[in-house]
Amino acid sequence: MSNRNSKPTDPTRLGTVEDVSGPSVRIKLEDGTETGLVFVRGEGYRVGQVGSFIRIPAGYSDLYGIVSQVGAGAAPTVGESVQNFGNRWLRVELVGEGGRGRKFERGISQYPTIGDLAHVVTESDLAAIYAPGEKRSYVSIGQIASAESIPAYLDLNKLVTRHSAVVGSTGAGKSTTVASLLNSLAEPASFPGTRIVLLDLHGEYATAFGPHARIFRVNPAEERGEKPLHVPFWALTSEELISVATSGLSGATLAQFIESIAGMKRLSKPSGTASGLAAHDVTADTPLPFCIHKLWHDLHTLHYATHNVAPSANQSEITRAYELDSANSNNPIKGDAIAVQRPRFRATTPAEIGGVRIYKSAAADLPRSHIDTMEAKLRDKRLSFLFNPGPWSVKEDGSTTKDLDALLQEWIGGEKPITVLDLSGIPPSVLDDLVGAVLRILFDALFWGRNVDVGGRHRPLLVVLEEAHTYLPNEGKGRAAAAARRIAKEGRKYGVGLMLVSQRPSEIDHTILSQCGTMIAMRLTNEKDRSQIKACASDNLEGLFSMLSILRTGEALIVGEAVGLPMRALITPPPKGRRPNSGDPMVVVPLDDKGTPIQAGGWKDKVSDEDYATLVTCWRTQDVGGVASAKSPTPKPKKK
Repeated sequence: MSNRNSKPTDPTRLGTVEDVSGPSVRIKLEDGTETGLVFVRGEGYRVGQVGSFIRIPAGYSDLYGIVSQVGAGAAPTVGESVQNFGNRWLRVELVGEGGRGRKFERGISQYPTIGDLAHVVTESDLAAIYAPGEKRSYVSIGQIASAESIPAYLDLNKLVTRHSAVVGSTGAGKSTTVASLLNSLAEPASFPGTRIVLLDLHGEYATAFGPHARIFRVNPAEERGEKPLHVPFWALTSEELISVATSGLSGATLAQFIESIAGMKRLSKPSGTASGLAAHDVTADTPLPFCIHKLWHDLHTLHYATHNVAPSANQSEITRAYELDSANSNNPIKGDAIAVQRPRFRATTPAEIGGVRIYKSAAADLPRSHIDTMEAKLRDKRLSFLFNPGPWSVKEDGSTTKDLDALLQEWIGGEKPITVLDLSGIPPSVLDDLVGAVLRILFDALFWGRNVDVGGRHRPLLVVLEEAHTYLPNEGKGRAAAAARRIAKEGRKYGVGLMLVSQRPSEIDHTILSQCGTMIAMRLTNEKDRSQIKACASDNLEGLFSMLSILRTGEALIVGEAVGLPMRALITPPPKGRRPNSGDPMVVVPLDDKGTPIQAGGWKDKVSDEDYATLVTCWRTQDVGGVASAKSPTPKPKKK
């Protein structure tokens, strides 16, 4: 039953349906309909705005759609020519139905018919559409842009487990939006069991979450409450470890490496006790500790040792021909595995030393560049977080002070709901492998423990990937992309959700981005980026996405599973002191009411006593907070 006979004095009435093509409906505005601003019960509404809503009564329900095109281009077409219908047309994309005692739902069970009336959607209609279902499972992110009295709610169940993406050009407000949303999710009164891990590439979020977050950095500042970042190398798979620690292996060398790791893991003692696993159950990928320093020492000895028996004989430990310390001829130089000091062996020439013939090792002719590469990596202090991971470091007997349960407790347990892994001090050469390893560790832990109380199905985990385009490139073959693809495809079932944050969505792996059920799209000036968002979004709303280039700072177009209808929302910024360190530096600092600059710096300040020694110290110590500057070893030059 249609409303064709509604009174023409109804102020919400706009026109009639004249063309239906699937979810696309074309509406002709009535001659008496005023474009611009109309008033309904004292509230003003814009008519004919792209992105505005339309209500079409159809029987016992109301169909709702979004205006995607306005004017002559929205008129029906015949063949390739546009009929001369005038320019008072709207093209509307149907998105859901509800009203008349029914809760709004996405999708439609029927289509409108020719002549059905179209009405402007009032604020009361919007309140019903955007009203959360079970309010305890929703979180407010801001206000509806067209009706600021209505909160913009997101369905938390769909937002987390169905994955999401926050995209926008530089300066559009992405980081502030992420900080605002995560601060809301971390409120103990609303969500006391929140679990969030944020991978922060540039150290922007150290102060964004206040008491709600733990910050882990390679070079932590204890004065700021930061903790050291440790990623135990032995929690990596053999493939990941080979990629990080060596120059790549194949053939017999690879088999030898893997077998050596497996053999050492069978003797491991996490937290000082035997693992209790049967030997045949332990592989090179089992997350058990082993001493990589001893592995390097053993491999170095295997390849470089000399012997007093031929390679065809049994070249056992006793037959090795070590060099002797010149100061003490009875002291063989066997090296030090933990200190990464090489053992030294007698040369193979001359053929005899002291009447004893010296032979090369049976493995001497095998490729051995990986041994030298591993030695260099073990000596590299920048990789200490990986190869000397504090209480997770491994002694030569395979024992550690702490096991992986303590690591997971630090990352996703405890009283603080947000963990920020600050990766700004990680060498770029290992960043991709490291991000991939962290994602895989988190996923594997929650996958295998999915049915226990701290598993993903009982208490889901949200993983936020800042600057995602950096390590999740389109068609990327890296380990980070492989791990993220696995979470994007399988994480929903096991309680692991992704949130991608990027300024270049067109550069992100399309498979991963297409799995994001909710898009929070802020201003995007690049046409390629806008096209990518259109292609990944589930709604047929090309006209709506065309406004991405003109959104205001802090304004977002939100589409997907976490919202009932696509919404244009004004994001509520987090309070001062809870914002990421991502604002634009001020070239010219504004003045306050008294004409005083609100802060020091900028190009208007007169340059005086410049101290570049402090800058160099911060650079060398990789401490952006200025704390290290007080301990600067670089003396200032004396003024003449």
